[in-house]
Amino acid sequence: MNPEGAGAQGSVGVGDDPEDRSTAPRVQYTSLDEPAFRSNAVEGFKFEYLDHTADVQLHAWGDTLQEAFEQVALAMYHYMVPLDHVGVEGELTREFSVQGHDLHSLLFAFLDELLFVFSTDLLVCREVTITSFDRDSFTLTAVGRGETFDRGRHEAGTEVKAITYSAMQIVEREGDAEVFVIVDI
Repeated sequence: MNPEGAGAQGSVGVGDDPEDRSTAPRVQYTSLDEPAFRSNAVEGFKFEYLDHTADVQLHAWGDTLQEAFEQVALAMYHYMVPLDHVGVEGELTREFSVQGHDLHSLLFAFLDELLFVFSTDLLVCREVTITSFDRDSFTLTAVGRGETFDRGRHEAGTEVKAITYSAMQIVEREGDAEVFVIVDI
């Protein structure tokens, strides 16, 4: 039950501190703690794109934070190259290992590494699976499977130039996690 009473609206944001006066947007929840977002999910995935001035905000979720990280990675790839016609070739498998100093920097490092490999090797991952997620040392290892971008076969989406920390949010509740990341386009 919603601790603020049925039908009440609450919010969860960075740190969940009512005295927090940061400018980061807050996640709004309606009665029964149902997220106000997620209504524009890309079919077959757990992510959506939210409007942001001159950029785009990736919003992804999952049952665990690990799954939310995997989904935001797919959201970024899908924005650059719609994944509808991207296959999974066994020989195009790549392992990614990154480290941060907290969860936000870990998320940033993860997406930044995926973007770097896309920009240099043109690897578009159709599947991203995190095989190791260590919250104590802020490290993760993931395996991406996909294929090399080919302008003749793949539709080009919008170029992602960089990952940002601007308004980055990581929200966890029991049995649910979501992340918000603004990318520079």
